[in-house]
Amino acid sequence: MDDRAQVREFLTSRRARVTPEQVGLPAGSNRRVEGLRRSEVATLAGVSVEYYTRLERGAISGASPGVLDSIAKALRLDDAERAHLFDLAHAASPVARPPRRRNAKGWKPHQSLQWTLDAVTAGPAFVRNGRMDLLAVNPLARAFYKDLYDMPGQPPNIARFTFLDERAFEFYPDWNAFAEVTVSILRTEAGRDPHNKELHDLIGELSTRSEEFRRRWGAHDVRHHGTGFKTFHHSAVGS
Repeated sequence: MDDRAQVREFLTSRRARVTPEQVGLPAGSNRRVEGLRRSEVATLAGVSVEYYTRLERGAISGASPGVLDSIAKALRLDDAERAHLFDLAHAASPVARPPRRRNAKGWKPHQSLQWTLDAVTAGPAFVRNGRMDLLAVNPLARAFYKDLYDMPGQPPNIARFTFLDERAFEFYPDWNAFAEVTVSILRTEAGRDPHNKELHDLIGELSTRSEEFRRRWGAHDVRHHGTGFKTFHHSAVGS
């Protein structure tokens, strides 16, 4: 992925989302841009317009944590978006190096991990990576996600199932909500791990094969995966 483009598109999309009224500025009658102007963000963040313009164009390497935090506050970023901004800045740093990682296809869970998962008998239990591959499951999770295991290619992948398998529309009664969460998780992971070739390959595949994914990916939304209620419809047991 183009790191500078990721920074530019993320900051531009966040700036367009904030209205002058939200930050106590007059809207005016000759506003030609959606959301805030660059000059307004710069003023709110306490930096020069020229400096913020360079940052928004992708030259974010070397920006101090204080500057990034000021920009995050000016753009009213939530915790996940703020963390994503810092991840993008870290990825742009010339000292950043891609970490060594194992290929998910060859990854095997340690026996103690599998024992732990198998000890969970009241519901599905699984381990996934940031790419949303299912790496280890207990028997109930294997049965719960059986449609993923029916798809070609291994390991089973939640994102690929969500956007490339028609059965996902039945499995997720609120498919749109699950689709938004899935894309946001992948976008967050792409900022955190920008040199992950397997992740890039998955995003490229989904962008090519799914208009729904491509449209949501362009929104640059990110999120931290937390707790909440989810509804599923399983072909064998129902909702």
